[in-house]
Amino acid sequence: MPPSIVHRPSSFILVTGGAGFIGSHLVERLLQDGKSVVVIDDFSTGRRDNLRAVAKNPRLRIVEAKVSGCKELPKLAAKSEFIFHLAATVGVDLVVKSALHVLEASFHETQMLLRAAARNATPLLLTSTSEVYGKSAKPEFSEADDLLIGTPGHSRWSYACSKLTDEFLALAYAREKNLPVTIARLFNTVGPRQTGRYGMVLPRFIAAAKKPEPLKVFGDGKQTRCFGFVHDVVEALVRLQQCAQARGEIFNIGGTEEVSMLELARLVVKTLGSKSKIELIPYAQAYAPGFDDMRRRKPLVAKLERFVNFKPQTPLREIIRRTASY
Repeated sequence: MPPSIVHRPSSFILVTGGAGFIGSHLVERLLQDGKSVVVIDDFSTGRRDNLRAVAKNPRLRIVEAKVSGCKELPKLAAKSEFIFHLAATVGVDLVVKSALHVLEASFHETQMLLRAAARNATPLLLTSTSEVYGKSAKPEFSEADDLLIGTPGHSRWSYACSKLTDEFLALAYAREKNLPVTIARLFNTVGPRQTGRYGMVLPRFIAAAKKPEPLKVFGDGKQTRCFGFVHDVVEALVRLQQCAQARGEIFNIGGTEEVSMLELARLVVKTLGSKSKIELIPYAQAYAPGFDDMRRRKPLVAKLERFVNFKPQTPLREIIRRTASY
């Protein structure tokens, strides 16, 4: 059962998906800042244990429900001083296997929340994803770039399309309903509490290295990514919340230290002093035939730095150490 409510805050921040990996860190940060927080989470991928450290905080209330199934949503949205929308499907594995759920749930939940927020013009930050850049071959991605999504024949791209639809919907509310909206495109956020259950690469590698078991690298291992430490990401989200000039804008949030998946596997093994081997697994074996992947995914974060004077910069080795120590 949700923790008992000591008092109902008259002014609070609403966090959807607040029991998830990123959401729980954000909730902790907001409470540390003296804020009152209401979390809406159906615990489909979030975990109550993620909020264990703050569960008894009298300034925290947890509502177990989907956004669309929360009877109090209109009242909560009206009384909130700000809304963080983090509720979403997570992980490539879940996206590939449950494309219908991803497409239907993402649009419906976001639509319901935006509609509720618009009634009182409650400022809202929507978390999106680097997946929206699709198959673009650019060496670095800017928020103003055109987007290149793969064929609908590959369910891999359903998540990108669902989040991109969320972005279009949010910006339409901003233009037509005067809703103060900020969009944050997250690039591979990692850190303590993240699970490899849904295919997240770093926790998968760390878990295998600790056992020790082979680290399975999909494809040729030459595809590159940049990883943002969750505490850096939360700092960026909080600063965007406090920046009125950010309303109506889109921001990349992520690290800029580019690494191939093969190099990442080797770095995990070395950092943890593991005896694990590294195995290359063809995409056709790891996923359905015809699986598409992005070869590079590096964000330009100059816009974030310009608006809120912040650039995520925790080194990759430190990210690995702190994630592994959890």
